Amino acid sequence: MVGSALVLALGPAAIGPAAAAGPTAAGGTGATGERSSYWNDAAGQEFHPTGRVRTYYIGADEVVWNYAPEGRDAITGQAFDPIARTYVQSGPGRIGTSYLKCLYRGYTDASFSGLAPRLPQDAYLGFLGPVIRAEVGDTIKVVFRNACRISDSVHPHGVFYTKANEGTPYADNTSGVDKLDDAVPTGGTHTYTWLVPDRAGPGPHDGSSVMWMYHSHTNEVTDTYAGLTGPMVVTGKGKARPDGSPVDVDREIFALFSIVNENWSPYLQENLRRFAKPPYPALNDADFERSNMRHAINGYVFGNEPMITMKKGAHVRWYLMSMGGEADMHTPHWHGNDAIVGGMRMDTVPLLPGTMAVADMVPDDVGIWLFHCHVNEHITAGMLTRYQVVSDTDTNNGTAATAISAPGPSATTMPVPKGAVSAGEGGIAVPPSSVPTASAIIAFVVAIGARRIVRRRRRRAMG
Repeated sequence: MVGSALVLALGPAAIGPAAAAGPTAAGGTGATGERSSYWNDAAGQEFHPTGRVRTYYIGADEVVWNYAPEGRDAITGQAFDPIARTYVQSGPGRIGTSYLKCLYRGYTDASFSGLAPRLPQDAYLGFLGPVIRAEVGDTIKVVFRNACRISDSVHPHGVFYTKANEGTPYADNTSGVDKLDDAVPTGGTHTYTWLVPDRAGPGPHDGSSVMWMYHSHTNEVTDTYAGLTGPMVVTGKGKARPDGSPVDVDREIFALFSIVNENWSPYLQENLRRFAKPPYPALNDADFERSNMRHAINGYVFGNEPMITMKKGAHVRWYLMSMGGEADMHTPHWHGNDAIVGGMRMDTVPLLPGTMAVADMVPDDVGIWLFHCHVNEHITAGMLTRYQVVSDTDTNNGTAATAISAPGPSATTMPVPKGAVSAGEGGIAVPPSSVPTASAIIAFVVAIGARRIVRRRRRRAMG
């Protein structure tokens, strides 16, 4: 009850339109003696509120996602080789590269009528949810709308939340309103409130910001394989720009390394029906199961991710994370440049499922470079992408600009990959016609021809 009273005391009052990443600021009151005492008892640290509430409007939408929209191995620039085709080939008993998924997407307001813009230089984020940002002392509010056919939620890492804002169903001795956050039904909405105390921000050996993640935890395994994962950044007190990004960083890059097991997706049978051809295999067939293992970075395989760009000499902060099963032991590795991770100079970072790492880089080597998992089996299965470092004097590459800029006319909403089925702006994806367009045209032409032949034969018979 104390936790619920605390949440009510920190309610926001929005004062402006969404910023580039989707938040709006709001005023608030300072800490009371009672609140300070509560924080000392609950977390051992005082909560020093900034009075700022950052509100994000996030929807869970059904989208047909293409893991390889270029239709080739973009790392080699060639067609997929026989090993790659094990994972990407479509046809009889194989789904291919497009899958119906449930993804977090940012919206501009509580009407959920318009997607929040995503800058062209951030297209590489792929199927990651919108970046949630806060400064130590802030309050985060996530207004969540579920348009997927599965019940889901938003569960955060690192920040402070009450039982009514955890987003996870289990036997926790709560009931009633404290359970509404656990599983938001199709068409339902829920507002999550999280506080950002000192322990959610940078520690003694961190830089100006740290990374956390959020994901659905209604059925964590199937929800995350459906695609419901996103990043969260918390900056230190007094170290944030108005939008919450760290003042001493020129470019932020986010990368999720995950073997997305589509066999565990709640949409598996729907994907088989939509995108595979008969004869259909048994769902436990070993070759079929392997064909649905997507060794992806931000939802892309074999270098199909849009180019990650940065300027030579810029302070670039990489936020890395992993999700998945026991095979999701990843070692992200940069060619051409290195970084500082936990005070150590490294060019390869160890990641385990559910873990996060922050790497600071000042790139000095101009060119296009590999960025990939160094696990051999993951390399052959497509867990590779590229990043580009351009000279500071290069004015021809607009995508190399820093990420801290306001969205302009060129800003885009979260893309629907080439050849995919649009889910609409926040709606449930509409199944494609059961008869492909080309086949329908051929059938129509054949029918017309057959009809003419029948007429000729009738005339001859009557003559």
